[in-house]
Amino acid sequence: MRVVILPTADDAARHVTELIAGQLRENPRSVLGLATGGTMEPVYEGLIARHRAGLSFAEVTTFNLDEYVGLGPEHPQSYSRYMRERLFAHVDIAETSCFVPSGRGVPAEAARAFEAEIARRGPVDLQLLGLGENGHIGFNEPGSSLGSRTREKLLSHDTVEANRRFFGLGETVPETAVTMGIATICEARSIVVLATGARKAAAVRAMVEGPVTAMCPASILQMHPRVRVVIDAEAAADLALRDHYLRAEQIQSARDAKT
Repeated sequence: MRVVILPTADDAARHVTELIAGQLRENPRSVLGLATGGTMEPVYEGLIARHRAGLSFAEVTTFNLDEYVGLGPEHPQSYSRYMRERLFAHVDIAETSCFVPSGRGVPAEAARAFEAEIARRGPVDLQLLGLGENGHIGFNEPGSSLGSRTREKLLSHDTVEANRRFFGLGETVPETAVTMGIATICEARSIVVLATGARKAAAVRAMVEGPVTAMCPASILQMHPRVRVVIDAEAAADLALRDHYLRAEQIQSARDAKT
């Protein structure tokens, strides 16, 4: 893992935005894996700004990590709508090139269809991931199989309760989601994890420095050949080798600047 520690959450988001923009400049036909949530919003705002400055998404294909079972694409809390409002509607990407697992119908069929599209259009060139406080990636909660493919997954009680604030009074909070599996995620050519804030510090340490275990699904990323973990100072607070990562990144950044 390449661990990039930056002073603030804004700095971390800008760094990830530039990594994605750089991927598209290098390969305009890139396949991107995308994530949702509040941490990603400044990244998408940055990409929209770069699009307005000339960055094109016209040949890009995207695959989102997950979708709540039972929510259609027009539901205010669906991830289809999240992506449309926060990125897709503001750039020149083709609607037919944006894939989000279906939350309607039979989840197993939706999962198979999603895997088939990745097999047909992939592999994913760059996969963007957030990190749950319990170490989940996508909706692969602790205890998920490290060899899992896209499937319906029961959300943990903590995740359901954390999501409750996004739903109206009397609305049922989804308890399952169709999520890209851990093995599917790890087939991406490169992976970028963005995590910020003190509440993510324990999960960051478990992901980067802990044992590889299903109890911290993100720890499997230690086995991937090209992972960059981008965090702010607060999220880095629990890392035992924090100073080492800072020094290593300083050296690597200097080398990158020469190439």
